[in-house]
Amino acid sequence: MTHRLFNAYCRVVLAHPVFWLALLALLCAVSAWQAREFKIDASADSLVLENDEALQYYRKISKRYGGSDFLIITYTPSQAPLFQRDTLTHLQALQNDLKQVDRVSSVYSMLDVPLLFSPQVEFSDLANDYRTLTDQDVDLSLAEKEFTEENPLYEDLLVSDDGNTTALLVSFERDEKYYELLYQRNELRTQQHEGQLDEDGEQALEEASQAFSDYSSQIQERTAGEIDQVRDIMDSYRDEAKLFLGGVPMIATDLVRFIRADLKIFGIGVLAFLIVTLFMIFRRPRWVIVPLACCGVTVLTVTGWLGWMDWKVSVISSNYISLLLIITMSITIHLTVRFRELHEENPDASQKWLIRETAAHMMRPMIYMILTTMVGFSSLVISGIRPVIDFGWMMTFGLGVSLVVCFLVFPALLGPLKAGQPQQGRDFSRKFTLAFADFTERHRPTLMVLAIITVIASLWGVSRLTVENRFIDYFQKDTEIYQGMLQIDRKLGGTTPLDIVIDAPSTEAQTATASSPPATGWDGESMDDSAATDPFAAGDDSDPFASAEPDPFAEGDSDPFSDASGSEDPFASAPSEDPFAESKQAKPNPLKGAYWFTPARLAQLVEIQNYLQSLPETGKVLSIATTYKVAEKLNEGPLSYVQLMLLASFIPEDLRDQLVRPYLSDDGNQVRFSVRVIDSDENLNRNELLAKIRTDMENNFGLQPEQVHLTGAMVLYNNMLQSLFDSQIKTLGYVFAAILVMLLILFRSLPVALISMVPSLISASLVLGLMGWIGLPLDLMTITITAITIGIAVDDTIHYIHRFHEELPKDNDYVATMKRCHGSIGKAMYYTSLTIIAGFSILAFSNFNPTVYFGLLTGLAMLVALLSNLTLLPALLMSVKPKLRAGPTT
Repeated sequence: MTHRLFNAYCRVVLAHPVFWLALLALLCAVSAWQAREFKIDASADSLVLENDEALQYYRKISKRYGGSDFLIITYTPSQAPLFQRDTLTHLQALQNDLKQVDRVSSVYSMLDVPLLFSPQVEFSDLANDYRTLTDQDVDLSLAEKEFTEENPLYEDLLVSDDGNTTALLVSFERDEKYYELLYQRNELRTQQHEGQLDEDGEQALEEASQAFSDYSSQIQERTAGEIDQVRDIMDSYRDEAKLFLGGVPMIATDLVRFIRADLKIFGIGVLAFLIVTLFMIFRRPRWVIVPLACCGVTVLTVTGWLGWMDWKVSVISSNYISLLLIITMSITIHLTVRFRELHEENPDASQKWLIRETAAHMMRPMIYMILTTMVGFSSLVISGIRPVIDFGWMMTFGLGVSLVVCFLVFPALLGPLKAGQPQQGRDFSRKFTLAFADFTERHRPTLMVLAIITVIASLWGVSRLTVENRFIDYFQKDTEIYQGMLQIDRKLGGTTPLDIVIDAPSTEAQTATASSPPATGWDGESMDDSAATDPFAAGDDSDPFASAEPDPFAEGDSDPFSDASGSEDPFASAPSEDPFAESKQAKPNPLKGAYWFTPARLAQLVEIQNYLQSLPETGKVLSIATTYKVAEKLNEGPLSYVQLMLLASFIPEDLRDQLVRPYLSDDGNQVRFSVRVIDSDENLNRNELLAKIRTDMENNFGLQPEQVHLTGAMVLYNNMLQSLFDSQIKTLGYVFAAILVMLLILFRSLPVALISMVPSLISASLVLGLMGWIGLPLDLMTITITAITIGIAVDDTIHYIHRFHEELPKDNDYVATMKRCHGSIGKAMYYTSLTIIAGFSILAFSNFNPTVYFGLLTGLAMLVALLSNLTLLPALLMSVKPKLRAGPTT
């Protein structure tokens, strides 16, 4: 900062403290008003890459197969077997009560599905009413055998293999406005990704995104209330059964609650710690009130800005309050320590002079301190992961606010006060920092050797880093999210959906694949609103962690086979007599001539399904092959082509919705395998599994690469995980280069700039190495540690070298200069580092495990950085003796 700019700061700010107090009070009032619009986001956009090509394909596939939101309740009787009439009555009572919840459109369970082998039915019976478990004369022993052994549709999906756990599917009314806004936004995003949007299109995308965001916020509270009603009902049935709740709406709702709890814990916890720490360090009310005022104004201003900008906080950015408190407190501690030093040296100086000199000495290093920290956070914007990007921008803006607020509030509050007498007392921190100075003087070579060993060990650990982590491990074991996912994983066929879409060879396909417009139904109607089939899939692209699979029990809102569109069916067959029903004329059959709907091709699909089910990482697999296997069992042998065509024409509509449409395109030229991956499998390696499936599909089943498409939550999540290495390298490279340039500008010396990077790089590499050694994988939170560590840790380095530059000309004695620096700026470094370490450690109280690891590992990195700055940094300065040519203080 030039003398002219600093003099302007003195005239405008220091000379008018009352004015700035009033202005800051007005700013707080406005920010508090805007903070009412503060919102929390728990969408699954946080678990996918923003520009992932696989996401575009997923959206097209999920739009084709459509669906609605639902909850899953696992039910395990605690007093009697599942297949006993009293237990089924209890289950039915629970089902009936759940139907009374607001907006619940249907509740389906094992009680509603047709019994095909209890005893075995004939094909002709499928056109008429079928029996279910609610029929009192059903043989329950036969039914149990069907659900656990005989029916490939039901085993490990509706009932666990031990026959003692089942699931209820609670479906909600489809919110058409929500999906309309969602599809509109996604379509514009796809066009933007493909470079097809002009200026008007970009404006339309902004408006569509805002409309979707606003409406999503409205239904968030509504969904939370509905889930509370479901939980209340479940509580009244827990005396006779063990119940767990799952499903995408529940996970999203609980994540919002986790975020709100974290905001309270982090804010209150860090604030309480700071009050105690400040009082213990400075022992005067003014040195507690002033820093707290700086923190309060900063947090309130940033929160109000987030509300005004409609910038939602995710689980990744939920710790922004604690981080702002920590960093703002670090600025005020540096200002306070320097003020007190000047007061001790000049006991008769006026308050105005002390404030001015404090600002003069601290403004330049503070600006560079904040700039380097901003570089660390801003590097996160190149990660490609939306919540990480938002977190980076939030903190970058917040740091700027923090710097400005501190240099306004600090003089504004101290200006009207009298300086008083310098505070006397025993200084334990000075003894602590001087002990490190003595150690550094005596053991300089040892420190160099230890640093080299640390770097080598860290690099070895970094080479062992992985990105393979389980989504279930993001949550603590006592949470309902964890327990529900584990129950479904172990008992009901897995949790993470993987869709394998196989097209007919291009020369034989009758219609385009997923890249084509949504297919029309057998009656000409669009499939976009088809009912969902897989009871553990969300069935829409509102959440990439929701499957595109329809509900196996859902009934359509309209007749999916009536000629509602009035268009002529190009695949219609000639009328014929119906051998199964009273109808005298068969319905048109669009599957005649379809590529996959022949006995030979269906047999090939059965082989593929058997292969997928044989993989140890997979649970339940559903496809048209599953339906074909059931048909073969009912037919007591393979079906002929004529029987297949008759079956396609005369199967009841509700069974078509359950057994055919979710897995076979209307023209029969595309098939879809719905695979459930066991997320809790400790040996699961998603990337290797996906590569193996693709390779085996091509090599073992004669499929061409362009025919096979892997999509779904499994693929999107894996792509995000695989990007973490690339994101880590990019952010580290950006941080290192940007901070090195800034240090070159500040110190005007390449050797000094390189020496300044050493403590930060050692602390960052040590944390990454430790993660590799203990087997802790990179995740959405831990990839931010190194960039943030370097950005924050270099702050103390800047202050130390800046003070070293000021002290060295007094006697040109490097050892004496080191001791003076340790006794002065070393105390501020000790105080701020202690505050930062403890502040980050408070994040360990989060309900979200990645935040726990982030807090503990970043706190460890700050501890290593402090030790490096008090030992290795001065050892390097004394050994290299670089020329310190930083500009003078303002």
